Amino acid sequence: MNTSDFSTLPLAAAMVQNLHELGFVTMTPVQAQSLPAILQNRDVIAQAKTGSGKTVAFGLGALNKLDVDSQVVQSLVLCPTRELADQVATEVRRLARFTENIKVLTLCGGRPSKPQRVSLEHGAHIVVGTPGRILQHLQSGALTLESVNTLVLDEAHRMLDMGFIDQIAQVIAYVPSKRQTLLFSATYPDEILALSAKIQHNAVKIETITVEQPNPISEYFYQVAPWKKLDALVNVLAYHAPENAIVFTTMKSDAQELAAALQARSIHALALHGDL
Repeated sequence: MNTSDFSTLPLAAAMVQNLHELGFVTMTPVQAQSLPAILQNRDVIAQAKTGSGKTVAFGLGALNKLDVDSQVVQSLVLCPTRELADQVATEVRRLARFTENIKVLTLCGGRPSKPQRVSLEHGAHIVVGTPGRILQHLQSGALTLESVNTLVLDEAHRMLDMGFIDQIAQVIAYVPSKRQTLLFSATYPDEILALSAKIQHNAVKIETITVEQPNPISEYFYQVAPWKKLDALVNVLAYHAPENAIVFTTMKSDAQELAAALQARSIHALALHGDL
């Protein structure tokens, strides 16, 4: 039997069957390296990019020890953006199909908080959200985390880059010290290693990102003030006059606003994101 097959892991048969039905048979490198430690309830710090399969890794870890009969929050996943939180919650719900009545709740900013409070009143097993909104619900008393046994920081490098370190620390203060902490980051800067040292215990370190081959595409970097970005982009497009171009934004709303701004300047532009 292939040792990278999910069936080699100490998972319930129903969970493995659901994985196979979802098309997950062979583990990705980050899954193969991290899941044995995760399923042993070890703390893990893993270097993994988006699309590496990390959500399945920490999702299976959380679900494997979840008590469905206990209507309390048992796992907390912190994400840098609501878009990522939505993606993570959707994937965890798919992984949870092996049984009934597992409730995964998303708590993010940019959305009304009252419906979220109502959902919390009905209970949840797993909460996925952004640090600011999670902290808001904790401070109001709508959310309690005293039963959390799994804490996940997804794309931790982005959360630190976006200035969430203080909010993360405040959220973690509400979580029991006796817990499993899983930290996933695309890079290992000193700040990430320092964070790991503070919130993890004897963490297993996983590195799956290989050195990439040189990119044959020429790269140029322009440092401009935030309020001058649109003008700079228009000037770059006018100078290079590409037949087609792709512009990446951080948020869905940014994509919509940028497309509208370019259209207002007679530049044919279309926004593409997950809600379309």
